Amino acid sequence: MSAREEWGWYAKHGARGIPGSAALSAELERIVRETGIKSPITTPRGLGARLHYLDSHAGRQALREAGVRPGTLRRWQQGKTKPSKNSREKIERAYREVRRHNMVRSGALTKRLQQAGRGTRVEIYPVNQTDVPAQRQRDVPQRSIRIRDWATITHAWAAGDDAQLDQAWGDIIADIASEYVAYAYVSGIGIGA
Repeated sequence: MSAREEWGWYAKHGARGIPGSAALSAELERIVRETGIKSPITTPRGLGARLHYLDSHAGRQALREAGVRPGTLRRWQQGKTKPSKNSREKIERAYREVRRHNMVRSGALTKRLQQAGRGTRVEIYPVNQTDVPAQRQRDVPQRSIRIRDWATITHAWAAGDDAQLDQAWGDIIADIASEYVAYAYVSGIGIGA
C-alpha cells in the first residue's frame, strides 16, 4: 500500500492536508514568482519589464494563447494604449508561463536548488491534526531534509506531470522514517532557496 493510499487513516479521523507533491509544486511556483520581476504589473516599470520579457517568439505565442491579439500588443509596446486590468492579468499569466519554461529549460531552477551538489533544505510541516480526537492523534514532528537531486522534480513540475511529481515526493519521504506515511499529505512545505 502506498503512502498516499494510507492517508485514509488520517483523513478518516479529521486530519487536514494536501498531497506533498502539490505542496512541492506550489513551493516551486513561489520560488519562480519571487525570483522574477519585482515591480508590480500595475506600475509602468513592471508592465514594461514584462512586455520586454515577452518580446520573443515564445512570449508572443504565450500572449496569443492568453487571448492578446498582435495588434493590441503592438499598441501597448508603442505606448498608444494601456492594458486594462483583465489584459494585465493575461500578460502576467503569459509572463509566468514563459518564465517557468525558461527557468527549467535553461537549468537555472535546478542549478539554484542543487547548489553545486549541496542541495537545498526542505521543511516539511505535517498534516493538521487539530480536528482529530486526542486519543487518535499521532505525534508527527516537523521534518527538515536536504534534497540534492532536483532535476527530476523540476522537469516533472514544469511538464505538469503530477504522477512523476508524486513519485518523486514518495521517494523523498521514503527516506524520512517509519512514519513516512504521515508525510504523504502535509499542511505545507518550505524550501530555503
